[in-house]
Amino acid sequence: MKLNTLNKNKILENINESRVNVAIYNTIGSTNDECKSLKHTNKFNIVLAEEQTKGRGRMGKEWLSPLGNIYMSIAFAESKSNEPLSLISGLICQEAINKVIGDVSIGLKWPNDIILNKKKIGGILIEKEVLGSSVTSIVGIGLNLKLVKKESWWGDLSEYQHIDKNELINIILRKFISYCDQGIDKWKEKWEKSCIHLDSNIKIQSNNINLNEGICIGITNKGALRINSNKDGKIYEYEYGDISIKGVY
Repeated sequence: MKLNTLNKNKILENINESRVNVAIYNTIGSTNDECKSLKHTNKFNIVLAEEQTKGRGRMGKEWLSPLGNIYMSIAFAESKSNEPLSLISGLICQEAINKVIGDVSIGLKWPNDIILNKKKIGGILIEKEVLGSSVTSIVGIGLNLKLVKKESWWGDLSEYQHIDKNELINIILRKFISYCDQGIDKWKEKWEKSCIHLDSNIKIQSNNINLNEGICIGITNKGALRINSNKDGKIYEYEYGDISIKGVY
């Protein structure tokens, strides 16, 4: 795969530049952290980097961030929607990647993992900044285009050598702006259709404590995971946690 470099003009193609502010860095600690330090001058403030030295995922886990992949954060004023931003953002990325690669190979794992060939190729980190009555949401997105060195559970998109990094970022941004403007029709159904563990037996944990095990039967309108428990046949809902599925990283 050729090593694409970030190109602001390509990234902003067909985007109203009066609504966005884009900052591009060669090396940065964390795009999310940079979003927090920047003065937000437009509706959407976007930070992108060729590499991160302090990339992180949920629960403060390290996010390996070498050159050649996508590291981006989008900051915007908090919406009044009760929809789960993490799941929505994952769906946007999944749809964008599938459009670029030309098939439907990419799936989703609750709550924020993007999956290819049963490996994690990307993730979402949502953070919020509160200043008085003003709330800013920051959506951090990491996508592995190619990793030379990776843990056993990591995957990448290196089998799709035609991917243009800037085109993919552009599609993600346009979809995200469209979502903020007008929402996504039937997002819950679309997310469940893309879920790799729907109707499968899963385990859910929190802080290394087993919470439950059973059949995943979908999500709620607020993004909570729904499980038909093996232990008592009852339906349980979980707003947080990590799940494991046999055969998936």
